[in-house]
Amino acid sequence: MSGIRVTYSGLISFAVSLVSVFTGIVFTLIVTRQLSQEEFGTWGLIGGMTGYVLIFGPIITYWLTREIARGEKSGKTGFITNGLFGIGAVLIYLIIASLFGTQVEVDQAVLLFAAITIPIEYLRSSLQSIALGYKPHVRSYGLLAFELTKIPLGFALIYFLDMGLIGAILTVALASSAETILLIVKTRDQLKAKFNTVYLKKWSKLFWIPTYPKISNRIMNLDVVVFSIITGTLSGLAFWTAANAISKIVAHSGQISIPLYGKLLESGKKAYLQDNLLRTLYFSIPLVAMAMTYAKPGLFTLNPIYEIASVVVIIMSLVVFLRTLDGVFDSALTGIEKVDLKDDATFKDYIKSKLFYIPTVRLIHRSTYLVSVIVLLSILAISSFSDIDMVTYWALIALATQIPFSLYFYILAKRNFDLQIDKIAILKYLFAAIVVFGLVYYLMEEFLIYKESIFEFIPNFLPFVAIGIGGYLGITYLIEPKIRILFKSVIKELTK
Repeated sequence: MSGIRVTYSGLISFAVSLVSVFTGIVFTLIVTRQLSQEEFGTWGLIGGMTGYVLIFGPIITYWLTREIARGEKSGKTGFITNGLFGIGAVLIYLIIASLFGTQVEVDQAVLLFAAITIPIEYLRSSLQSIALGYKPHVRSYGLLAFELTKIPLGFALIYFLDMGLIGAILTVALASSAETILLIVKTRDQLKAKFNTVYLKKWSKLFWIPTYPKISNRIMNLDVVVFSIITGTLSGLAFWTAANAISKIVAHSGQISIPLYGKLLESGKKAYLQDNLLRTLYFSIPLVAMAMTYAKPGLFTLNPIYEIASVVVIIMSLVVFLRTLDGVFDSALTGIEKVDLKDDATFKDYIKSKLFYIPTVRLIHRSTYLVSVIVLLSILAISSFSDIDMVTYWALIALATQIPFSLYFYILAKRNFDLQIDKIAILKYLFAAIVVFGLVYYLMEEFLIYKESIFEFIPNFLPFVAIGIGGYLGITYLIEPKIRILFKSVIKELTK
């Protein structure tokens, strides 16, 4: 057993994710302020396209976490094998990029250059999976290395050397390399075992289990390609990428539950979900309020031309909130599944298990979403709607198709874990968020002056952010006993 400490690892993970919020915003500022709208759209397109060829990684990484959390020594075998997969993925990406570059007006050389990030990502993801089953907080340390390396590299390559998209790609590649090196050092005990073909045989036999869930992810990522092909431009995609840069702040609240999956694999004790879910809500509710409240100034900070996408941020923050809760339920439901512990488990056994059922639900959801996007955006394109209108309807489709499936995931979790949600505590969180961020919104409308220079605007904007965060933490500390206990546990964990 790995002895995973859920509270400690969860708090470390969340703390690092808060750092990544800051570094992510800084990096996005560098990119949005230095790149044209078309280049920024291409940046978003690269993110979507590289996702397609990462589908092979989970064939290995999926099992690494489950096996290592249960005490097996498959780390070295998985690390080497996944690295070989990365080489093959590069070749596939180059073919896709070559074909796609002829369909959309985009710099094909930049698309091809982005291939350098793929093999690094394969190595990094295998090490992250090892850490998740071994010591989840180590995974957080790796993320911290990535984030802290990314900023100086971004300033050097994108801002000072003015290397544009090439500089952005190099920044990500080098920062990912720094994370990979740190994870190798921290997980070296798991990389010492011999290369074992027994694991390869198992992974080959069950490759469809981890690959199947990723089909739905790739379907989800097709929305970016669909939008580009239907509109024929990248300007609307730039609005979408900028809005998501703000709304995805909400997803960081899910970091508090990262260790939950490994702990359930290790112990199978279902009680861990209840506390983790409440903590996730405690942090996600104010992050949703922040995304909504700071939508306009946040987009203005990225680049004044994206300010009109404020409504998109508001809608997508709700979508990200629901997706974050889905992720918690997904991890919990698959974490208690034990079919893979049976040496004589048949294909039929796996089909009946949560390892297959949960991804099937996701596949139905994301297929519904993609079909809706294709149909509605095609109709809107004929009617000559503006780019921002197209993006707003795109966000509304995402929300409309997300709500029913999120409700279903909650029902599944309630059935399997007998959840008893503390509604009073959640109402207190909502009350604090509405009061504090409602006040902050009023103050910004009255006193915040929008100046195009970020060096003048940010110092004026940050006090409003501090008021929001400090006010929420202060009020919830006063009115909710569980939060006082949480604060004390944070101090206790940090002093160990």
